[in-house]
Amino acid sequence: MKQLSGYLGIRPCTLTYLLLIAISLTTFLIGKLGFSGLGMSLLVLFLALIKGQLVGSYFMGLGSVRGIWRWPVFIWLFIPGILIGMAFYLSYQ
Repeated sequence: MKQLSGYLGIRPCTLTYLLLIAISLTTFLIGKLGFSGLGMSLLVLFLALIKGQLVGSYFMGLGSVRGIWRWPVFIWLFIPGILIGMAFYLSYQ
């Protein structure tokens, strides 16, 4: 993201913020337009997990941290994401 932000002249946190806004608008439009089904549910869940990872990496300052300290946010997002995804999948069966 640093190469893209340097090319555009925008700081990485500002670019991340704009990406978070775009993802939020996408999920809003999915709901507002009434899209439904397993694919849309999993897409919205995936976008929420991406947003959580972006917040952890850029706004919580975990992007530059190495080692064990980076894992709690990933695990905190990954395990509930898998469980919720399985619940969506099983409910559509």
